[in-house]
Amino acid sequence: MVKARFQVDTRLAKLLSENYRSSERALKELVDNAWDADANRVSITLPEPLTNQPIVIEDNGSGMTVEELKREYLVIASDRRQRRGELTYQKNRKVKGRKGIGKFAGFMAASGMKLETWTRGKKSSFVLTAIDLDSVEDIENIPIEVISEKNFDLEHGTRITLSNLNQNLAFPSPDKFRELLLQEYGRVSDFYIEVNGKPLGVDDIQGNYTEREENIPTVGNIKTRFTILDSKTSLRQPGISIRVDGKIVGKPVFLGLDEADDFPPKLLKKLYGEVEVDGLIDDVTADWGALVENSEKYQKLIDYVQPILKEKFKEEYASQINLAQARLQKQINKRLADLPEFKRIYADKAIKSVLARYYGEPESTIEPIVKVLLDALERNDYRIVLDYIYNASHSDIARLAEVLSEFGLLELATIGEQASARLVFLDQLERLCDDNAVKEQQIHESLEKNLWVFGLEYSFFSSNKTLKRQIEDYLGKKYLGKLANKRPDLLLNSNYENKYLLIEFKRPSHPLTYVDYQQATRYRNDFLSYTSSEIKILVIGGKRGNDLPQRQNMEPNTEIIIFDEVISKARNQLNWLLQELGAESHA
Repeated sequence: MVKARFQVDTRLAKLLSENYRSSERALKELVDNAWDADANRVSITLPEPLTNQPIVIEDNGSGMTVEELKREYLVIASDRRQRRGELTYQKNRKVKGRKGIGKFAGFMAASGMKLETWTRGKKSSFVLTAIDLDSVEDIENIPIEVISEKNFDLEHGTRITLSNLNQNLAFPSPDKFRELLLQEYGRVSDFYIEVNGKPLGVDDIQGNYTEREENIPTVGNIKTRFTILDSKTSLRQPGISIRVDGKIVGKPVFLGLDEADDFPPKLLKKLYGEVEVDGLIDDVTADWGALVENSEKYQKLIDYVQPILKEKFKEEYASQINLAQARLQKQINKRLADLPEFKRIYADKAIKSVLARYYGEPESTIEPIVKVLLDALERNDYRIVLDYIYNASHSDIARLAEVLSEFGLLELATIGEQASARLVFLDQLERLCDDNAVKEQQIHESLEKNLWVFGLEYSFFSSNKTLKRQIEDYLGKKYLGKLANKRPDLLLNSNYENKYLLIEFKRPSHPLTYVDYQQATRYRNDFLSYTSSEIKILVIGGKRGNDLPQRQNMEPNTEIIIFDEVISKARNQLNWLLQELGAESHA
């Protein structure tokens, strides 16, 4: 019996290095290694094109001893996470190195690599070249001489020097490399990177860069820097970072653009920036995870920055939005021409709004929406009938009575058409509710302008945004409550009976609980101290939980319902209406 063993061909190192789409992405692997080594500073030097200068990547991470080089670094495909866990030792960072092959990334751009690393008073180094890889068949047989010497000049760190760059590839671009690194590390406050002496910054994103600085009363100095991406791609971590006292607070935000009805959601992924505002130091939560929700200073920051963002987005993308309208305009011009002038003006504004809202969507998505809009305008004959009634009022009473009868026939026809359309809406709403992936916000958007689903009495309410805005705008009072910038899913102002309606939606897959009931009543109780009007609550979800209060134990004017019941009741009413209208037309 002859024993055999696997051999690792030296071509493996070259194949691994070719696994990257660009030299910039390959070099990023070496920066990731610095991250995993708990470095807080990385300096990268890229050469001028067509020169013999090397690429140098140096960090002040933990460094490696000779034993660590042999036992870990020089072991191919060694998973650091299995050796040391998911987090780094000192800074508790999530480890990026997974496959243990990033060490070969430099061979995509160069044929020579020198690694120098120092820690605990010693410096270790070795050199590896493409010639070394070609000189043996088995990678395990490559002779690597690790040199170790005393060195107290530097505490710890690693330097990788890549020489003899591949002249057949485009040299790494500093601009592309900075943009790539910025998307990965631009939101991190303890990892400083510079490329050719320039630190990463918001201006490294290729696009429309804006910088403003202004002192706002009570808030202080606000320094705003952002870029609007000018390419078809989207950013990995879009939004605006809030930096207070040099430290980033929480996750990137969109300063209200994500809630604006007139702003295309797809454009949010084109925004990258940060705002420095040390005046909010007292408005940061203890864990630095967010700004306090009812901060008046934060609201002033939003009021200052948001118009600037909108202005710059309009400069960058207005022409593309208008271009999309021009393509569709050819298809709808004839239909617009047949409309009365007052309808044409409205239709033009409405179509522009649709195009802005659905920016970036294919025409196959936008066209049906525009068609429905025009259909509604074309079928609305009330203006013609009202003119008919006005003219008849100047003739005899018999003629006027006849015209009013004709108005009733139009009403019946319109109601029947509306009832049929609403049944279609209910079918699609039911389909939406059957999808477990549906979120509360999606349900909110579907029902906000379709309150008839809950019954005729609810059709007379209109939507508002927050408790704060509701109180200050409609009641003319200053609101300082804890729920100022929180909101129920739908808070609706008074109807003809001077009643308010508060709706708390939960996604259809969510069973309603006592906590959901308490949440809604807490909003109402907070609001009641500012108004004497009656407030009714609807709590809506997918099913009833076991801990919900019995009806007799609930607060007055509070109702708990589930989507199946809402849809079933609305469908029965519409079917009855159509049946009665059918009987009327045959009478």
